[in-house]
Amino acid sequence: MKIFVLFEESAKVRDAFRARGHDAWSVDLLPTRGDDQWHISGDVWEMLPGIFAAADLIIAHPPCTRVCVSGNRYHANTPGREEDIRKFKRLWLSCHSKIVIENPVGVLSRVDKPTQIIQPWQFGHPESKATCLWIRGLPALKPTNILPVPESGRWNNQTPSGQNKLGPGPDRARIRSETYLGIAEAMAQQWG
Repeated sequence: MKIFVLFEESAKVRDAFRARGHDAWSVDLLPTRGDDQWHISGDVWEMLPGIFAAADLIIAHPPCTRVCVSGNRYHANTPGREEDIRKFKRLWLSCHSKIVIENPVGVLSRVDKPTQIIQPWQFGHPESKATCLWIRGLPALKPTNILPVPESGRWNNQTPSGQNKLGPGPDRARIRSETYLGIAEAMAQQWG
């Protein structure tokens, strides 16, 4: 299949599909941390018509800073948030037959109910991060390695109050937005 993984600089999802023989490409404004031979650098929004025409499957991880729950304090009722909601709708309301949009729980969950919500601990990672998937033309993603709740009652990435341990810093958004390898592998195995 010809697969485009939009807004992905980590190359995890792209590489999981490539390892299974698919013609998978990552597309992002940022350079990839993977092999740049299979990466298209540029504005995804400008490239969408060509991507829609060429793709058998689209997996999109649109920027979440302004639409996630943690962004409410800074971005509620702002033009930037409204713009990101319009962009989400543009992707989701496209006529593409096989598309998946991934984003954390946030305002987009009220715009259109997600098909499912997954957690890293369902795919072998001892962390918690509720992640919404809007899925068209594919089955829901099945958990591959469900981990038990730790004795402490908290996952590795949580403080006692349940917040994420990762403090402010220049790489925080990039690190927190990276797809867990177990989830990338499940996507490639089940949707490829």
